[in-house]
Amino acid sequence: MTRIVKAVARRTSLPEAGVGAVISLLDEGATVPFISRYRKERTGSLDEVAVRAVETALEAVRELEKRREFVLGAVAEAGALTPELRARIEEADTSTDLEDLYAPYKPKRRTRASIAREKGFEPLAKRIMAGRMARIDASEEAVEGACDIIAEWASETPRLRNMVRRAFSRDGFVEASAAKDREKELETSPYAEYAGFSRELRRCRSHQYLALRRAEAEGFLKLKYTISDEPRLVGSLCGAFGPKDASRPCRELIDAAVTDAYKRLIKPSVENETASALKEEADTVAIGIFSDNLRQLLLAPPLRGRRVLALDPGFRTGCKVVAVDEQGALLADAVIYPVEPRRDTDGAARILSDLIRRHRLDVVALGNGTASRETERFLASAGLPGNPQVYVVSESGASVYSASDIARAEFPDKDVTVRGAVSIGRRLIDPLAELVKIDPKSIGVGQYQHDVDQSRLQQALDYTVMSCVNSVGVDVNTASAKLLGYISGIGPLLASNIVKYRTENGPFASRSDLRRVPRMGDKAYELSAGFLRVPLSANPLDNTGIHPESYAVVEALARRQGIDVASLAANGAALDRVDVDALAAEGLAGRETLADIVAELRKPGRDPRVDDAGDAFVPEVSAFDELREGMVLPGLVSNITAFGAFVNIGIKESGLLHISEISSRRVNSVSDVLRLGQQVRVKVIGVDTARKRISLSMKGI
Repeated sequence: MTRIVKAVARRTSLPEAGVGAVISLLDEGATVPFISRYRKERTGSLDEVAVRAVETALEAVRELEKRREFVLGAVAEAGALTPELRARIEEADTSTDLEDLYAPYKPKRRTRASIAREKGFEPLAKRIMAGRMARIDASEEAVEGACDIIAEWASETPRLRNMVRRAFSRDGFVEASAAKDREKELETSPYAEYAGFSRELRRCRSHQYLALRRAEAEGFLKLKYTISDEPRLVGSLCGAFGPKDASRPCRELIDAAVTDAYKRLIKPSVENETASALKEEADTVAIGIFSDNLRQLLLAPPLRGRRVLALDPGFRTGCKVVAVDEQGALLADAVIYPVEPRRDTDGAARILSDLIRRHRLDVVALGNGTASRETERFLASAGLPGNPQVYVVSESGASVYSASDIARAEFPDKDVTVRGAVSIGRRLIDPLAELVKIDPKSIGVGQYQHDVDQSRLQQALDYTVMSCVNSVGVDVNTASAKLLGYISGIGPLLASNIVKYRTENGPFASRSDLRRVPRMGDKAYELSAGFLRVPLSANPLDNTGIHPESYAVVEALARRQGIDVASLAANGAALDRVDVDALAAEGLAGRETLADIVAELRKPGRDPRVDDAGDAFVPEVSAFDELREGMVLPGLVSNITAFGAFVNIGIKESGLLHISEISSRRVNSVSDVLRLGQQVRVKVIGVDTARKRISLSMKGI
């Protein structure tokens, strides 16, 4: 265990004590949100990012340990496990180092070296490597075979492989050229800018490498990995292998074998390693951006307490309209035809006005898909009762939800168009509660999401959703099974049991009632209770992030103030008198726990998301042909990538705001300046009519 703790601490640069505590808690079944929120004293106040880093590193370290045990066993079985080799294997702290040590003992396919051994040429190879032969008195076949064996020895020498790895890392290039017979197609493809691309490996950006890989997979480009001064590298390899005082005939053969080993064995292997490492690094960046974008969407401010008129716009098939109440329940649905080809604006206005009056609707949620711009203009001129505020809502993934089992279960008698409109309305009321019903990969805020490791992507996105849900908490009496399933310690089966129990027995009156749910054991209750809210409970603490295990602490705080718990909640004056340090010294609870309790009591039942939804986005152009360089337009940030942001300016095609055009100052990360859904003013600096591409800038506006 100590070995694993030290390895994880090295990888994460975190204190060993905190890492050890996190590992123990994880092994006990605790989750990252629970550990980071309710076990701060044990971990040394490691936050959620640090705890997650420990969890990820722990998985990698344990995989390495499993492989290490296998390698030790395999080498021992081969009768080659010397004390020195055992020590080197046990000290290897990366999979690359471990595999280099294992390489000479791996079962091999039939190679030129193995054929040479079968013919009895290994003794000659050993004599050549000894370097004492004044002349080579052997047949040409024997010499070639001996050189093949020496080449294999060279290729299995960790020092030589590491020299080549360092050369690629320091002086390597990735170069792209048009694939044979695809030159013309490449000129009009999305990869035209990569024709003749050449970049140092250490300076190749993640999005560039993923684009190159996709272009290669689609047959447009051929990629090649090169080193700037290959002859010098080969000379260094030769000088590092074999005896320094070898005779000239031996030295010439050894150098020839090393050169062959480099070209035929080491370089192709290291090229594959390099490509794999670049891909893994590019995946990490892309997945990180996707996760950050998803987090922004999920934690977008809710519009609580509003009744919504939601519209899913369309041309020929009409605009689907639904009315939903404050909880997102469907009240009514209709279809209107306010735009071409019917353009029944009077009839559409009557239907919408009737829905607004009959169901007392406060705001309008307008999907941003096809016909959104035209429908928005209609709404502005329709004279709707109360002139309700119009919010533009992303439709990404709505079609996935509307055809899902969840949607069918919620609305078995409604078609997919109605379900999609309901989803748009609910996204305005509570984005988190609605978006968790959709596979995160379908929400459309990623960068090369189909090119990255799909397993890693899914794990990262699932974790992001779980993190967001637990950071907000959920109302156990209104949350869907899907939403509950992301709560720490619950999962899909227990979530279904909670909903079933709620349906059969009525709303939960308190957190303690959760213990009556089938399969809600002590551990599940411990991990989940602090993230579940019961707003109407007689105990006000049930609607806070204070864990039931700390209720006695709150009661003690109230007694010291001479008031009850209900009077302590939101009582700023009383809470100001709480001396956290003194109480921690007394042993009432840990300092971090006490500080969190006081913070929760100041705003009991608060939602960490801030309700700052802005005005509706009103575009100024409606067609690509209207664009002219120099135009300054309003826009809405619809996606963020490593190289910039895509901005919706009111037409089908989004414009690219390159990272270099965001500000006159250097911008290291797009997300440091922009967020999804942010309204911006942008200048059109380029219009590519052939490829329907728009270049934007925020400089000087």
